[in-house]
Amino acid sequence: QVQLVESGGGLVQPGGSLRLSCAASGFTFSTYAMGWYRQAPGKERELVAVITNMGGRRNYADSVKGRFTISKDNTKNTVYLQMNSLKSEDTAVYYCNAACSGLQMITTCAKEDYWGQGTQVTVSS
Repeated sequence: QVQLVESGGGLVQPGGSLRLSCAASGFTFSTYAMGWYRQAPGKERELVAVITNMGGRRNYADSVKGRFTISKDNTKNTVYLQMNSLKSEDTAVYYCNAACSGLQMITTCAKEDYWGQGTQVTVSS
């Protein structure tokens, strides 16, 4: 049974940092490109960062480029998102899921039955 368990969210002031983690089980993690997605209230889910299966290449949405860093540890079956210089518009529920191996910034490569509960990130003073 596939499980993706996100953690590390919370309330942070603008300009602050958070590090999200996503622990995966039930599938061969090292063969999957992985992504971090987010969904803000009233908005569609968007892909913000993606990394290749072995972690050698990354891609980011323009809105987070230079502020967020995605990394992947295949020995721990975990993908991370380091978020710096957070802004109020980063407020959302963050999820991890599979992503396109070509690092396209699209959501269609996510697996519908892989979604976890997400972790809430709130950026507010």
